[in-house]
Amino acid sequence: MSSTVFDRRLARTRLARARALGHADFLAVRAAEDLEDRLGAVLRQFPVVVDLGTPTAHLARALSSRPGTERVLRLAPLPEPGAVVADEEALPLAAESANLVVSALALQGVNDLPGTLIQARRALAPDGLLLACLLGGATLHELRQSFAAAEAETTGGVSPRVAPFADVRDLGALMQRAGFALPVVDADPIVVRYADVFGLLRDLRAMGLTNALVERRKAPLRRDTLARLAEIYAERYADPDGRVRATFELVWLSGWAPHESQQKPLRPGSARMRLADALGTREIGAGDKAKP
Repeated sequence: MSSTVFDRRLARTRLARARALGHADFLAVRAAEDLEDRLGAVLRQFPVVVDLGTPTAHLARALSSRPGTERVLRLAPLPEPGAVVADEEALPLAAESANLVVSALALQGVNDLPGTLIQARRALAPDGLLLACLLGGATLHELRQSFAAAEAETTGGVSPRVAPFADVRDLGALMQRAGFALPVVDADPIVVRYADVFGLLRDLRAMGLTNALVERRKAPLRRDTLARLAEIYAERYADPDGRVRATFELVWLSGWAPHESQQKPLRPGSARMRLADALGTREIGAGDKAKP
């Protein structure tokens, strides 16, 4: 089996097709709004901002009007006015050249996420911030399970149809591994409802998020499999009104390039007060038994 998970050339081709036919940008708009809210809580200005791989220009436009922003460099997946086409796995950024790196709905599709995070951290000036949003492990779990059941029934086997998105806990470990200080990872599940599974499939095509796995089955999807998919999805994930649910889990990563001014954890044994004294309780040794 190939160690490369995603066919990135195919993914860009499908994104280009989605743009040409009318890009479905509701997740991109939601991510841009959430990012503005999150930055609003940061009492800092970031003169040089890098937008890393976001499929649309929503983030770049929002950040260009933020107070203190002097320059926004957009590293885009496809050619567009004012942007630089770049590969998220080989960033054309000098060390310590940015104060803020942002990304939305792009990093779930890179093959070397640890490497991309390390490059982003190196591109940040000391005390610079990374704030990124990507699709997490709960994304499209309904579609993944329904596809597996439908294929097992109609073809006798199962092929990868939905990308394996990263788990929240794994992403936290990756942030630490990449050398970020004060890393924070949190998830925001969004449930979108459709008349049927075909509406979901149309939106995925219009977002450029259809199957780009290297190990995907190359043969066209069989009609009986597609019909059984619709039946199983409706049986398992329909609301009382008949509409079906689809989950998109937006996972947010934030971390700072290390700087001596940042808060650091205390050394073990450096506390000046016992926890028992602070809580007003009696300390019990490891070999003691609690008394009534």
